[in-house]
Amino acid sequence: MRADQVIIEPILSEKSNIARDSECKKYTFKVNAKSNKFEIMSAVKELFKVNPTDCNVMNVAGKPKYSRGKGGYIMGHTASWKKAVVTLRKGDVISAIEGV
Repeated sequence: MRADQVIIEPILSEKSNIARDSECKKYTFKVNAKSNKFEIMSAVKELFKVNPTDCNVMNVAGKPKYSRGKGGYIMGHTASWKKAVVTLRKGDVISAIEGV
């Protein structure tokens, strides 16, 4: 799998911004559901030219959603996805996300 197929998008939430601003740089990404830790770390290294030291991966379950239609309420759910938290070395930053 190519590096641009492994990492789908960065997650820019309040919680991920706090982790990114801490002393140990932790970046959160939405990744391909079939990728593993080693593929994710090598993709970050190839795409952003940084050296990741650790990678934590978790599957995020889809949430139930309801919509109102002509026949009443229709139940559905959002798609499940995979999230990766990548820790970098002390001096490394990803300038594409930081805006530097």
